[in-house]
Amino acid sequence: MPGEVEQFLYLEARLLDTQRYEEWLDLYTEDATYWVPLEQGQSDPLGTSSIIYDDRTLLELRVKQARHPRAHARLPLARTVQQVGNVSVVSETGNLIHAASTLTLVEFRSETQRVWGAQVEHRLRRTAQGLRIAQKRVDLVNSEGELGGVAILF
Repeated sequence: MPGEVEQFLYLEARLLDTQRYEEWLDLYTEDATYWVPLEQGQSDPLGTSSIIYDDRTLLELRVKQARHPRAHARLPLARTVQQVGNVSVVSETGNLIHAASTLTLVEFRSETQRVWGAQVEHRLRRTAQGLRIAQKRVDLVNSEGELGGVAILF
């Protein structure tokens, strides 16, 4: 099973790196949440500010905005290369898998390159279509620093 989870996380990264956002969105369950906390150790996405806290509807909106021809603030779309590592299955209960990993992401946009690092948690659900993301949490190592605008998906 760890190999299955690794391959799934690699697929997710590859879809983002190749800007196949609609296919990436298909990896999420209808009740999914995507969270990038603002503070280290933050336990509640609603009790304090978050960098991103989206449900499936807001994720769909992000993808539509990225594709919209008048989304000038997002153009050109960033090119990214993600390195997913240290993948481990923390627990498995029924059809739910809790996985942890690390992420190093290189972003290039508008003549600027940035490097992001994060601890990532996925709550994966087994479905008839295979593994799907029910929850994703991305704890950026520099979340409390100056981010200069986040225009990418992790």
